[in-house]
Amino acid sequence: MNLRNLFVQIFVPVAGLFVISSCGSSKSNSTPVLPSAPARIDLYLGDDGIRNQFVNLDYGIRLNVKDNRDSENILTKFDANPAYRSGCPKTPGQMNEFVGESMRRYMRNLGFTLNADINTDYLMTVIIREYNVGYYTGVGWKGTVKLGVEVYDRDNKLVYPNVNATGSAVVKSPASNASAPSEALSKAFGYALKDIDWDRIAFFLKKSSSPKQEANKQVNGKGDTALESTVIRWYITSKPQGADVTWRVVSSTPEVKNTNSNFLGSTPYESTETFDIKGLTYNNAGNVQIEVTCEKDGYIVQRKRFNLLQAIDQKEISAKFNLIKDE
Repeated sequence: MNLRNLFVQIFVPVAGLFVISSCGSSKSNSTPVLPSAPARIDLYLGDDGIRNQFVNLDYGIRLNVKDNRDSENILTKFDANPAYRSGCPKTPGQMNEFVGESMRRYMRNLGFTLNADINTDYLMTVIIREYNVGYYTGVGWKGTVKLGVEVYDRDNKLVYPNVNATGSAVVKSPASNASAPSEALSKAFGYALKDIDWDRIAFFLKKSSSPKQEANKQVNGKGDTALESTVIRWYITSKPQGADVTWRVVSSTPEVKNTNSNFLGSTPYESTETFDIKGLTYNNAGNVQIEVTCEKDGYIVQRKRFNLLQAIDQKEISAKFNLIKDE
């Protein structure tokens, strides 16, 4: 099936054959002859979006389309013929395939990477709420498309709330123009796609260069936050040298847990490290401290604490311990 140009038709079996059924009423030879509603409407998307608008994103995205229309009817009104009754053409089980394939092509053209890695891909769910066209005397053919859109991260957390993207278009054309309803639907579909906040969706698919730009994004140990990419310089020295250095997390926020002490090395200790403190965000870092302990046989154990938010902003944890003999 060529989903770029999906033919929606009504077939009625007659003597073992299939013939196209008209949605209009049958008329005798009396005049005037009113136009019949189209028995076939071609579905297509003529707008491919802005090419390469979003490039070099760090994560891919997967698309899941659900058809949640109240009715499968495509043509919902045709007042050029009073005898018309809504009921055809229909798209049983085909609309989600057409919308899904068209949107994947549209998103690739924008620069999104689809189905890159199941472990890191975000999930975009699109719910088809309306997809119909009608003919209104004195107005023309009006197409309407409404899509519900929501995006989840790889932990199945909703990051882009369910919002409706809507598009409508009018083609001023006679009721007898067979291509006009297809054109109205194509334009409405294109406008609905433009109504999606692609900039916001792309934001979630790219690592920020600064933790401030994703202030509420939690460290989860998977390396997908700016905090985990922030390099902190450690410089710990003592007098006399040769003291053991350990560190631990001291937290006053429930999102970040306290930890046991971890051995760093002996003074003078100098290194560059990145943080992997689960639950940490830029906004809660002010409620988290790093406690550095310096100890050497024959000397009193000393400790210093550093506010983590300050350490992140300064990209450094440095201290000098003047050890005192334990007499």
